[in-house]
Amino acid sequence: MDERLQFVARRLAGEAMVELCREFGISRKTGYKIFDRYQECGIQGLTDRSRRPYRYDHQLPFQVENFILNVKQEHASWGARKIRERLIRRFSGIKIPAKSTIHAVLDRHGLVERRGRVRRRAQGTPLSLGQRPNELWCTDSPSGGCGSALALNASNLPTLSKTVVTNACISP
Repeated sequence: MDERLQFVARRLAGEAMVELCREFGISRKTGYKIFDRYQECGIQGLTDRSRRPYRYDHQLPFQVENFILNVKQEHASWGARKIRERLIRRFSGIKIPAKSTIHAVLDRHGLVERRGRVRRRAQGTPLSLGQRPNELWCTDSPSGGCGSALALNASNLPTLSKTVVTNACISP
């Protein structure tokens, strides 16, 4: 605000707008905007203004939001899908919000109970430990095969001296 005040004071003293804008490193459009705001509102016009929009195009009508909240209070176990069905029956003339929008309204007002996710842990295949070199073979199939690991225990297989195993897949 101090720079804006200096800018306005020097402009009121009679300096040219082009030279002031060049010195302060702003465009002439911004310079005129600062000066016009000072003339309209005085020193208050030089303070920073909120960048928040005046209105929101896609904001839910407050009647619909209140209806959503009232239905949820009446029926605490209902979720966004069931509340949306109630909205469709009640308000036929307006555009009904999506299920995700209804859920966002409920979440914003603290009416959604968060549930913990059950995480599945991958379980590996138990492999036998090899007692001698080259007794246990393990391979992955990067070519897509069946996507499972293949473990071959040489003690359980017939002689594999010069045999090549291809396209092997163990189903669970």
